[in-house]
Amino acid sequence: MKTDNNTVIGFVLIGILFIGYFWFSNRQQQAILQERKRTEDSLARVKALTAPTVNPATVQLDSLKRDSLNNIAAAGNFQSAANGSEKLTVVDNGLIKITFTNKGAQPKSVELKNYKSYDSTNVVMAGSAFDNLSYTINTSANQSAPTSGLYFNSPVIAKQPDGRQIISYNLQSADGQSITHQFIVKPNDYMIDWNIIMNGANRLLTGNSLNINWQVQAHKQQSDIKYERTQSRLCYVEDNSYDYKNAATGTAETFEKPVNWVSVKQQFFNATLVAKNNFNSGEVTVTAPDDTSLVVEKAIANMKMQLPASASATVPLALYYGPNEFNVLKKYNLKMENIRDLGSGMFSFVKYINRFIIIPVFDFFASFIGNYGWVIALLTIFIRLVTSPLTYTSYLSGAKMKVLRPELDALKKKFGDDQQGFAMQQMKLFREAGVNPLGGCIPAILQIPIFFALYSFFNSEISLRGQSFLWAKDLSSYDVFAKLPFSIPFGFGDHISLFTLTAVITSFLISIYNMSMTPDQGNPVMKYMPYFFPFILLFIFNKLPSALTWYYTVSNLITLILQFVIQNYIINHDKILVKIEQTRKKPKVKSKWQQRYDQVMESQKKLQDIKQRTDNKR
Repeated sequence: MKTDNNTVIGFVLIGILFIGYFWFSNRQQQAILQERKRTEDSLARVKALTAPTVNPATVQLDSLKRDSLNNIAAAGNFQSAANGSEKLTVVDNGLIKITFTNKGAQPKSVELKNYKSYDSTNVVMAGSAFDNLSYTINTSANQSAPTSGLYFNSPVIAKQPDGRQIISYNLQSADGQSITHQFIVKPNDYMIDWNIIMNGANRLLTGNSLNINWQVQAHKQQSDIKYERTQSRLCYVEDNSYDYKNAATGTAETFEKPVNWVSVKQQFFNATLVAKNNFNSGEVTVTAPDDTSLVVEKAIANMKMQLPASASATVPLALYYGPNEFNVLKKYNLKMENIRDLGSGMFSFVKYINRFIIIPVFDFFASFIGNYGWVIALLTIFIRLVTSPLTYTSYLSGAKMKVLRPELDALKKKFGDDQQGFAMQQMKLFREAGVNPLGGCIPAILQIPIFFALYSFFNSEISLRGQSFLWAKDLSSYDVFAKLPFSIPFGFGDHISLFTLTAVITSFLISIYNMSMTPDQGNPVMKYMPYFFPFILLFIFNKLPSALTWYYTVSNLITLILQFVIQNYIINHDKILVKIEQTRKKPKVKSKWQQRYDQVMESQKKLQDIKQRTDNKR
């Protein structure tokens, strides 16, 4: 590739953008984590010094007794539900296995049957003591209690002809009030419908306000929990508009407008609470445990809903426990497909590249090729074919600049330190020869959206989980070629990824080839920057999914082949020189932009000449 200064500048800008983006994100997250750890350590030391020594068994027994007495005291007209034995009911719909409990009449655990966790067991979306789903009801004139502390009657299970299973839990008070929790589990569906049916709602709820408390804990599902945590988010639709907050180090959000749903999202899975008639307001707090925990994040949501002032009420809700799969989430028509991060922040526009190009093409190749490594290779070839016109334009521009190089060197020698004069003559030379000086730069800049589109795609493509290729055991994570006894800073980590090495080495070969085809730039920084860029990639790529580094390896190999073929067998430098001479002979018509540019340059040159004459007189 016969590059020019503009091409090199393009690569420099890409490198600066990549470095700045990852450096700033990593530094910001590390600072927050360090400050939080310092605070937690201080609090732990104070607590350890002031806490009395007690017998843990005695504390647990006393706690159970105290909770039992509190439940009886708060149960009011629901005394029969204050004490009981927990009964579990398991329902399987083909995709998920839900274990319901009569304590609070809620899902106790949800297991995804088609997905494995990092330890080869099925992915479990709920099941810890922290997970809870409840709301507070008035049990008597002066008493209230959360439903999570009440034991509902044994469930009634009704199987429908269409395969649906309806699980109904009932809670009856002594004075005729009742609550029914009805769960509808559809076959092969990750969404569970949840209807709260109340008789005597005007007495059960203060001011007819239903305040749902939803606690959810996202468990570790990937081998690298630190990286998995960086992909976590709090997602929601408020006032019919999707939004999110990064939750890598915790976050919080208060809602003042109607909310359709809130979701706790980790890298490949999410748990979502849906209100079919919207919540009126609410708040959510997300915390991230320390790095030694097996928990990605914890969330506590308090969502409020105002019900009509009537004795009976039905509240239609739903719960989603499943993958961040674009087509699965889209079918619910709730804007949940946005949960999958296909592009966000300043590069949010790349999600449309992923939605309308990358995903359909990837799924097409995956439909008849079983190995995802080769699917990625074919996707790479497709992308290179689509961008080949720009690539050829870049090579052609480099060839034209190569032909004009002797004349540019002569202009530099003629004008010396007169940069304004050189710039004017340079633009005149380009215009006469019909050369676009940005021809080699623009294609390089246009590679930025492609990089961030694929970065988002490979970070969130759940079909790559557990898929092996060559030496990589899991294409959704980095491959470990060698484990280091120490950790290298600046994001490198404690391992060496072989696909990262192949991507970096091929990038380095491209830089060597480019510099061999480019005359001496004169500027040492510009001269060595193309070699420095692959070195930076080593730190950026080492923790990224091996699917992405494999893609770049294939893409770089294609680039090397194309450069050699185009430069040696397609582009004819003699014909280019003849065409430039023919272009120079044609009458030139300046565009308005060219006219204004020439006027500005001429004015600056005159000012420079006046300043120089004044300095000479002194």
